[in-house]
Amino acid sequence: MAMRTVMYFLTAVALSMVVTRTATVALTMTGLSRQAARFQARSAFSGAGFTTGEAEWVVNHPVRRRIVMLLILLGGAGLVTSLATLVVSLSRLEQGAAGAVPVALVGGVAALWAIGGSRVVDRWVSRLIEWLLDRFTELEVRDYEHLLHLSDDWKVGELHIEEGDWIVGVPLEDLDLPEEGVVVLGVQRADGRYVGAPRPSTRLHPGDTVLLYGQDRTIDELDRRQAGASGDDAHDASQARHDTLVEEQQQGERAAGET
Repeated sequence: MAMRTVMYFLTAVALSMVVTRTATVALTMTGLSRQAARFQARSAFSGAGFTTGEAEWVVNHPVRRRIVMLLILLGGAGLVTSLATLVVSLSRLEQGAAGAVPVALVGGVAALWAIGGSRVVDRWVSRLIEWLLDRFTELEVRDYEHLLHLSDDWKVGELHIEEGDWIVGVPLEDLDLPEEGVVVLGVQRADGRYVGAPRPSTRLHPGDTVLLYGQDRTIDELDRRQAGASGDDAHDASQARHDTLVEEQQQGERAAGET
């Protein structure tokens, strides 16, 4: 009886892993980053209730909200019930008969953990789940990481604007951020308004949050850049680095065209 309960419990754990993996892929398909999607899926399923900035993105998005609500429902019913059944079953065993149960339980959980942590398994399972969701649901795949080529030090980052920052109060067209290889995607105003694809005349103010696309090094340096001559010098240096990068890219394209 106890071994059968252990098998029920391990089955529940395996199903829980499948559910959270499916939810992770589904949340990723709505545009959430994989790391944030995994965290939100596990938090919702376990009922941990962590509150993060990504949680607001989930609550304010109708599709993500439905996914998380389903996770909360499934998580509250499945694993907790299985664990309670296992505890009751073990409490009824005689001391001698219970010796093999912990071994089977620990071994089974360790095996599931190893399988779940395998990158090869994760890659193939994620592809299968994504195909099934794309085939049988209305979720639209938005692989922003692929679309924006978020690799080779390129990223999407946020800058929280403070008084004294180099970019405060200056029209975007005068900042010449594209000359540094930085594109302004949007601005979250301090009062909650969002400005998508801001105009060249848009100015940034303390308390705003600006969403940028560019190289990791450039965005990090821009976040530390202060107003004044030092900020202007940093802008010139960053522009020179980007000019060098563009020249290298053009040389590579010309070389590729000649072959």
